[in-house]
Amino acid sequence: MHMPKPLIAILLDENTSDGGSAYAIGKRYFEAVQRVGGRAIGLPFDPELVDWAIANCDGLLCPGGRFAFLPEHYAYGLTPRSPKSDRLQTEMMLIDAFLREDKPVLGICSGMQLLGCLHGAKMTPDLLETEKVSTPHDEAGRRHNVAVEVNSRLFEILELSEFQVNTYHSEALVSVGEGTTISARSDDDLIEAIELPDKRFAIGVQWHPERDDLPQDPSSKLFKAFVDACRGAN
Repeated sequence: MHMPKPLIAILLDENTSDGGSAYAIGKRYFEAVQRVGGRAIGLPFDPELVDWAIANCDGLLCPGGRFAFLPEHYAYGLTPRSPKSDRLQTEMMLIDAFLREDKPVLGICSGMQLLGCLHGAKMTPDLLETEKVSTPHDEAGRRHNVAVEVNSRLFEILELSEFQVNTYHSEALVSVGEGTTISARSDDDLIEAIELPDKRFAIGVQWHPERDDLPQDPSSKLFKAFVDACRGAN
């Protein structure tokens, strides 16, 4: 019997470098979802659409971006350096609503960071200033290893304990709250993936799996697991 394709809500990002005057998001997020049997729709920053999204969408993907979280999310007494964005309110409401209904959530880069911060995590706005990292993590073309916890949902999906990822971030989670587990770390001990084990599917990754989503890449398995979980969300 033909199964309908699950509909995934992808929150849009914006061109914060130009004052947030336009929505901007890479096509690869949509292509990665479509490649493994899902449909994708982009959501603008509009809190009034949250109820519609919950009623009509099977899962939520929060993409990467550069925007400021609330100050209490930051450790060390530091404050955000990224420009403010209207994205934050809608994203917080979407994450809360989808998790409350136990519908799958996948957070990528800043989407993963906010997923963590909404559940007690703390961040640094400048990992080079505050963390003892061996290499930059926001440098075009750079890749590094991540080690995956073998008792995690991420390991179950990827079937790998170590692999290489891309890296495009200057912020980072430095701790997680109760009920959140760390499922991967970089060689220099940065948090690279988190999950909420009491949910159907709630995973965040610091790297950009959509940029490596080829059939032979582990990231393709992550998108497939996400879309498969969305099939049973209603």
